[in-house]
Amino acid sequence: MATIQWFPGHMAKALRQIREQMSLVDIVFELVDARVPYSSQNPEVALAAGDKPRLLIMTKTDLADRGRLNKWLAFYQEKGQPVLALDSRQSNVAKLVTAKSQEILHDKLAEEQAKGMKKRPIRAMCVGVPNVGKSTLLNHLVKKNVAATGNRPGVTTGQQWLRSSAELELLDTPGVLWHKFATAKQGTMLALSGAIKDSLYAKDDVALFALDYLRQNQPEKLQERYHLAASDLDEAVGNPDLLLTITAKMGFRDDYDRGSERLIFDLRKGKLGPVTLEVPADLNEDGLNE
Repeated sequence: MATIQWFPGHMAKALRQIREQMSLVDIVFELVDARVPYSSQNPEVALAAGDKPRLLIMTKTDLADRGRLNKWLAFYQEKGQPVLALDSRQSNVAKLVTAKSQEILHDKLAEEQAKGMKKRPIRAMCVGVPNVGKSTLLNHLVKKNVAATGNRPGVTTGQQWLRSSAELELLDTPGVLWHKFATAKQGTMLALSGAIKDSLYAKDDVALFALDYLRQNQPEKLQERYHLAASDLDEAVGNPDLLLTITAKMGFRDDYDRGSERLIFDLRKGKLGPVTLEVPADLNEDGLNE
């Protein structure tokens, strides 16, 4: 599995701005993709936040495996990490996020009121990897289209302050990755989720990783989507041969790259069912197992 990396200059600049602006906020909203909750959590965010409270917000839950998602919620709750799992299109998303923020900051807000300070909105910084759904969440928090959205990384390019309500102000930041992923597997999962520009990795490597996951966890979805025979999924059939079969079933003949790209996009869009590519049991002391 080839190692995938992506840390262009604008991300280095955005990370520097995040550090510089951290003193202006009360709390950090750290968005992670519910399909890859651990792999999409940027370790630089915790370093930049320091002692600042962080609320982990799992996005794209409509595309995630609910059973696996519940395991991640239990994992973070056991670690004492405040966490919410959200479909950003929920009508009550602003209420949920505001209430959780007030709960986390209860002591600080109570201390300010005890000192006679005027009630003010909570100031939150929103951070996350590219294409994690940050702009979609922000638009629903402020109830209008103030942040550009798109199913590709790099849509948000600068910081901006947004007002959600009298109780919440938000600092939007561009999506940022980090200098070096801990494992090749982590980079592959980020590519599969759409956090890395599609022109920067070998699509067949990522498609083969996806096939391996689907064969082990959702073989019936593969069979249904691509009209496969049971024999196509036999253990004796390797993933490269299966990908060639799927490519032909799509009508792409032997265009392996085109078949790989379609498989990746099908998984991202939920056409192969809800997926969460990792579980807490995949972690060891140093992070994600290969």
